[in-house]
Amino acid sequence: MSWILTVFVIIPVLMLFALWVAKNDNQVRGVMVAGSTALLIGAIWLTVYFVQQRNAGNHDAMLLTNSVMWFKPLNIAFSIGVDGISVVMILLSAIIVFTGTFASWQLEPMKKEYFLWFVLLSSGVFGFFISTDMFTMFMFYEVALIPMYLLIGVWGTGPKEYSAMKLTLMLMGGSALLVLGILGIYYFSGATTMDVIELARLHAMPKDVQNIFFPLVFIGFGVLGALFPFHTWSPDGHASAPTSVSMLHAGVLMKLGGYGCLRIAMFLMPDALEMWAPIFLVLTTISVVYGALSACVQTDLKYINAYSSVSHCGMVLFALVMTTQTAITGAILQMLSHGLMTALFFACIGMIYHRAGTRDVRYLGGLMKVIPFLAVSYVVAGLANLGLPGFSGFVAEMTIFVGSFENAGMFHRVATIIACTAIVITAVYILRVVGKILFQKIPNEKFYELHDATWDERFAIGCLIFCVAGLGLCPLFFENMIMDAVHPIFDHIITYIPNLGNL
Repeated sequence: MSWILTVFVIIPVLMLFALWVAKNDNQVRGVMVAGSTALLIGAIWLTVYFVQQRNAGNHDAMLLTNSVMWFKPLNIAFSIGVDGISVVMILLSAIIVFTGTFASWQLEPMKKEYFLWFVLLSSGVFGFFISTDMFTMFMFYEVALIPMYLLIGVWGTGPKEYSAMKLTLMLMGGSALLVLGILGIYYFSGATTMDVIELARLHAMPKDVQNIFFPLVFIGFGVLGALFPFHTWSPDGHASAPTSVSMLHAGVLMKLGGYGCLRIAMFLMPDALEMWAPIFLVLTTISVVYGALSACVQTDLKYINAYSSVSHCGMVLFALVMTTQTAITGAILQMLSHGLMTALFFACIGMIYHRAGTRDVRYLGGLMKVIPFLAVSYVVAGLANLGLPGFSGFVAEMTIFVGSFENAGMFHRVATIIACTAIVITAVYILRVVGKILFQKIPNEKFYELHDATWDERFAIGCLIFCVAGLGLCPLFFENMIMDAVHPIFDHIITYIPNLGNL
């Protein structure tokens, strides 16, 4: 059954070939719908299968494992496998690719070329989440990053060339740190494999060496996770990206950062947490509050959501370095929740911009009257973002803050209290924007001519709202899957740093 995971790489490759030979827009759309639907069905099947295996008593650390040697001199293998964290990230990716396809239904120009790069990006994301070999993970990580330059630089808006180049340079800088970190882990562990599970089991890397390579890996992944002060690429990149790219970028690509920090930096170098956790806790706390405060002073809808993403992704890294089982579980829930609600936000913003011709809140108003479906959808996204009970944001944030406050140390609890202020700040900028653009007087007579969402846009938004509300109302299904994967990781980390929460 292990072959099933390769489907998540094979389907995008087949989609690339089919798009290459497609003759017209209808064929391009047909390929995207068929491929994204197949990926979503595969992700749902994988989720059900994983739960069934756990209920049947299969408690292996990774399921559906397989390994094929690629490069023997460095022991690089195509090693795959999934746990609860991987499964929910694959499901999230499939949902965003599926809804992003319909959100880009009417994209012009060069629809075929756009979707070729979009599918290549998604193939890197899926490959990253199914990989258990460090180098293979890094390879797919790079595959996911490279298409962003063209997707923003060609199909973006505003200062798109500047934003694309800034994003690429900063993320490539992070990749350089990752190469050093991965090779350091491999050589100083004296291992004959790059498999993450085997390296963790071996745990042969001296503590002083861990202290050197831990920040390289954590910052390398943290750049993609919008870690302060390496976050500056994110707002510009989000603001200039086309709608579906913003959805995939903020919804999925940024999650590679938090996933890598946990799976490689913390899992393979737990001893280094004693030295570096307080430093990164300060930086992540700044990310959480700074992102929310920055969103308050923005006037562009995309920049508001981009800085909101800095805050929410900072919350993921904040919860990880808190290093309690509850907090780490909350971090993964936040990755899932933020992926869904920020994709919904960017979809609504892109559709409003397509109709109104502006994203500036100073020139928008009365949209509830002229485009009610999109207006209500924006309200739902906003309420999920500020953590209203019943939506996914509430479940994730409460799990994070409860888990963070479990630490007995005063330093950790003060940081938790400071981070909690972001909840209030988020409510301020969300409610301010909702009131301004939806309910105030219509500032432009041309807005009366705006048409509401089309069937494809309604379908994409409806799917995302269903997922955001579903996770908020029935969180235990995914929470149990995540806790099942977090438990062995947490036990491994805490074995070496038993008093981390009391620092």
